[in-house]
Amino acid sequence: MSDRFDPPPAVALEHLIGLDGLSADRIHALLDDAQALLPHARGGTALRHLLAGRTVCTLFFEPSTRTRSSFHLAAKRLGADVLNFNVATSSATKGETEADTMRNLEAMGVDAFVVRHAGDGAIAALAAVARPGTHFVNAGDGRSNHPTQGLLDMLTLRQAKGADWSKLTVLIVGDVRHSRVARSDLHALRALGCGEIRVCGPAALLPGAAELAGCRVGNDFDAALDGVDAVMMLRLQRERMDEGLVPSLEGYFRDYGLDARRLALARPDAVVLHPGPMNRGVEIADDVADGPQSRVLQQVANGVAVRMAVLRAVLGA
Repeated sequence: MSDRFDPPPAVALEHLIGLDGLSADRIHALLDDAQALLPHARGGTALRHLLAGRTVCTLFFEPSTRTRSSFHLAAKRLGADVLNFNVATSSATKGETEADTMRNLEAMGVDAFVVRHAGDGAIAALAAVARPGTHFVNAGDGRSNHPTQGLLDMLTLRQAKGADWSKLTVLIVGDVRHSRVARSDLHALRALGCGEIRVCGPAALLPGAAELAGCRVGNDFDAALDGVDAVMMLRLQRERMDEGLVPSLEGYFRDYGLDARRLALARPDAVVLHPGPMNRGVEIADDVADGPQSRVLQQVANGVAVRMAVLRAVLGA
């Protein structure tokens, strides 16, 4: 007997560049599809016919561990051929433009590119010069977007708290100014109708008021934690800082690090998320990162299923 499984069609997308403008219905459909795919995300052959004969290229102009590995596994689970393109050893080092690199790979039969780039808008620019029928998924660009991280965060929250977003109070903490994850999470939380979105961090690490419209913003971490259902910690992104915006790591942990004492200020059943990599002792303590309220590894597991759902959506599987 065959173990082949034919799930219903996923939501259709030409590209996934960002979550801004994506409707609640489309986000819900992607989350529903990811939830259904979870049993297959850890292996098996039941879905490998869905993208058989299609080629997915992970085109990363920045380093990555979790996101690149997660997309690789997601594509393989669906039966796609996967090309992991190493920019550091490519002709890009000889002066080839990024668009020409993409076009050459496209000419070899790549159907979809999963791209990470340091520049805001770089992935949309590549998609604009690609031939019709080539699809792009943003795996993180500059400080702008990380849509699949936003989706896996929403899936993790929905699993923990249910689908009535209007009842939730969610707190995002830390280096929001430099975080593409925070921006995608904010887009998703707004679209889904989250009851209250709180943002907390030192003033130097918060973006302008326009980006935080509709959020309750503050600098007092203890006060912001009061009664929240979920705490989304952010990595202190020193590599994207143009200047020393944090006087010391010790001082940052004192004021904005999440430890057991602080977590007790939230609701007793509050959950903790972190996009990784975690800077232990800088933004999060070991007793929280590894504690019973942490959903960090669940986020990682959900990432494969979410990326399977997104690849299905853009490739029409």
